[in-house]
Amino acid sequence: MRGGRDACASRARAVSWSRATWRPSPDMGSLRCPSSSASHGSLPHLLLFLLFVGPFSCLASHSRATEILYSLNEGLPAGVLIGSLAEDLRLLPSAGGQDLQSQPPQHRVAERNPPLSFSLASQGLSGQYVTLDNRSGELHTSAQEIDREALCLEGGGGTAWGSSISISSSPSADSCLLLLDVLVLPQEYFRFVKVKIAIRDINDNAPRFPISQISVWVPENAPVNTRLAIEHPAVDPDMGTNGVQTYRLLDYHRMFTLDVEENESGERTPYLIVMGQLDRETQDQYVSVIIAEDGGSPPLLGSATLTIGITDVNDNCPLFTDSQINVTVYGNATVGTAIAAVQAVDRDLGNNAQITYSYSQKVPQASKDLFHLHENTGVITLFSKIGGSVLQTHKLTILANGPGCIPAVITVLVTIIKVIFRPPEIIPRYIANEIDGIIYLKELEPANTPIAFFTIRDPEGKYKMNCYLDGEGPFRLLPYKPYSNEYLLETTKPMDYELQQFYEIAIVAWNSEGFQVKKMIKVQLLDDNDNAPVFLQPLVELTIEENNAPNAFLAKLDATDADSGERGQVSYFLGSDAPSYFSLDSVTGILTVSTQLDREEKEKYRYTVRAVDSGKPPQESVATVVITVLDKNDNSPRFINKDFSFFVPENFPGYGEIGVISVTDADTGQNGWVALSVVNQSDIFVIDTGKGMLRAKVSLDREQQSSYTLWVEAVDGGVPPLSSTAKITILLLDINDNPPLVLFPQSNMSYLLVLPSTLPGSLVTEVYAVDKDTGMNAVIAYSIIGRRGPRPESFRIDPKTGNITLEEALLQTDYGLHRLLVRVSDHGYPEPLHSTVMVNLFVNDTVSNESYIENLLRKEPEISIEEKEPQISIEPTHRKAESVSCMPTLVALSVISLSSITFLTGMGIYICLRREKKHHREDDNLEVQTPLKGRIDLHMRERKPMAISNI
Repeated sequence: MRGGRDACASRARAVSWSRATWRPSPDMGSLRCPSSSASHGSLPHLLLFLLFVGPFSCLASHSRATEILYSLNEGLPAGVLIGSLAEDLRLLPSAGGQDLQSQPPQHRVAERNPPLSFSLASQGLSGQYVTLDNRSGELHTSAQEIDREALCLEGGGGTAWGSSISISSSPSADSCLLLLDVLVLPQEYFRFVKVKIAIRDINDNAPRFPISQISVWVPENAPVNTRLAIEHPAVDPDMGTNGVQTYRLLDYHRMFTLDVEENESGERTPYLIVMGQLDRETQDQYVSVIIAEDGGSPPLLGSATLTIGITDVNDNCPLFTDSQINVTVYGNATVGTAIAAVQAVDRDLGNNAQITYSYSQKVPQASKDLFHLHENTGVITLFSKIGGSVLQTHKLTILANGPGCIPAVITVLVTIIKVIFRPPEIIPRYIANEIDGIIYLKELEPANTPIAFFTIRDPEGKYKMNCYLDGEGPFRLLPYKPYSNEYLLETTKPMDYELQQFYEIAIVAWNSEGFQVKKMIKVQLLDDNDNAPVFLQPLVELTIEENNAPNAFLAKLDATDADSGERGQVSYFLGSDAPSYFSLDSVTGILTVSTQLDREEKEKYRYTVRAVDSGKPPQESVATVVITVLDKNDNSPRFINKDFSFFVPENFPGYGEIGVISVTDADTGQNGWVALSVVNQSDIFVIDTGKGMLRAKVSLDREQQSSYTLWVEAVDGGVPPLSSTAKITILLLDINDNPPLVLFPQSNMSYLLVLPSTLPGSLVTEVYAVDKDTGMNAVIAYSIIGRRGPRPESFRIDPKTGNITLEEALLQTDYGLHRLLVRVSDHGYPEPLHSTVMVNLFVNDTVSNESYIENLLRKEPEISIEEKEPQISIEPTHRKAESVSCMPTLVALSVISLSSITFLTGMGIYICLRREKKHHREDDNLEVQTPLKGRIDLHMRERKPMAISNI
């Protein structure tokens, strides 16, 4: 995946170095512990060396600054090789043969002596995306995926597409770069390398429109090839050909097409082009989908709804459907009577469709004075009383005028019929509301509600008049006394709109000659809001399973209202006691729940719903909704704690109760039944499913194993069952059941040769012991409790380390065998344990008769036991433990938490210090261990006046 390695030689200044051999000094080598590696031990010395020589070698190092450019695609997974700095900087050893050339880079880097070390100079943002191998110098992608759009907000990227990763000679001007500073050590191969990683763009983003609904308005008279810019073009975070390249419409309606224009900055804007003749009156809107497509392979798409609205222009004029209408008017017609109405139609909208009516100039003024034309409605009414000299025929030419239009023309031919005999007249005077000859009454009006007065008049003045009511309905016509020819029309009972809404009756008047006239009366009842909505079910019981989908359908509530119009329109509302996540559509009555219901949170919901009509004032009715949430096995068993920790004293008896594992399941019934089991180490531990009691099958010994980690699984009874696990940590509390074990001296029969020339304060030997217990139970103190020899008080033992040193200079009288009885005691509670060992020191210039010394050792020593306890500064004492009741618990907890770390750290430091001290004694020519049974180097004896042998 990496190419162009040889290009590194020409991309920057030349890099050269000289091969040198670096050997660590004996002093540096002696400071290393055996467990540490050579590279880790030499690195601090190299850093110190660079600190001292850095200021003097900056001029020389300046020529070693190198710049390398890598490029890679964004979005690569972790572990992809970006490049090898060791290979690209030509720091690998030259291939002496085919075998070395075939070795991997990390092995070839290791051939350097000292080996190369690569490190980042700083951990910035770039370091999060790559990892650097400190040995081989290989750069790999990290687990943090590289997103070019997130790193470089202003775009950019390379143009190399040959492979996922390549080396380029120079970055482009709009590259998205990761910058790394790498130090190459040691000093012989020191380089300060600036690594630039150009991130190439991939097509990982689809075009996206800023808004989902785009509107464009086009006038209907727009000529063909009219171009209109579409606002809110699509955006694509990708760059170059991966960005937006073209646009298209899903449906062009055979009227439009799209064109794309690119400005100087490279932005592409779609333009809508009109390809046909538009007519708003034929179609006022076109809806299509605009699609943006990028240039990736495969290309990605983005879409939005494009609504093309056609705006109106004044391209239509008023038109009459007829060219002439004929009207007949009786000569006795009442002034104000509407005799005709003209109406023209304009298909435009708004101001473009406003029509006014007027008489043509050809209409005589006499006709204009007799008939009035309403300018806006086109209604022609009788303006004055028809006289005997009025012409019998009137030709009214009427113009319909529109803005910017030629007027439309219609002719109204009015014929006047002269009445020789004038029939009776009925003159109404309405009390109730009357509009256009229709009387409007409210329902539930009380009986005897007056409707209108009617006056019966004889125009001739010579006939007797009478009248009556004709028609069905709760009405009556009564003479209104004391006046003659006056009649009152009233109701006889309350009327119900829901039973009958319309009545048609007639007032009939006649004279003594038999001539009569009818006046038709139309009565329309007005609905009153006298009926409240009625639910079909006053109690609505519903069930739904928990974990429902959002906006889940619950029920459709239905209420009816016998009233009409707005008074019968029912709206639905939730009561104030309904939770906010329930929704009720006010129009359809569909009840939904917007969120998931959780039975464990609430099992039953009860609230009210209201059905309200639109009357004034409105009326309403109430129903109760009861929703029961059904249980699903959606809750895993849940432990009270994620981790359980139990402290158990060691030697705990088998099947003893360790602790209770508490677990719950929020589900109900079979879904909430829980069974417990031990997943691992079930051969040692068992758990009671009913009580959750954890027990150990066998006795536990801390010295064999100090802690146990268990996993307990809880499985419920659902179908399918759900489960969860918890981690159980059992820590064994130490009991002081192990006395110290003396490792050196190995037996009471061993002895050491002490030269008389040994200087006071010199280390003679040591007693080394360990304790399998931990904490205070493993703190060891050393003391000499018995002595025998010429002057055994010449030796003392360190109570902490067990080191035995010479206190006073040895005299001639001190020659011989010195026997020290050493007591090794721990600080266990409540009773410390101890062991004893005999340390035998033979003071002499040499060992000439080993059998003599061995005979002395076989004799039972007569040593008086000293009762002196070892003195060591340990703050916790038995007295404090007795006085403070909680001290044992605190000590036990501290022992458990620090026992392993303290023991291992202490042992490591002790062994390292002893070996380091031994190396120092060898380097400083202080002493040499000499086996008594081996040969002694006389030259060594002469150079070192004191020697100590350990057998």
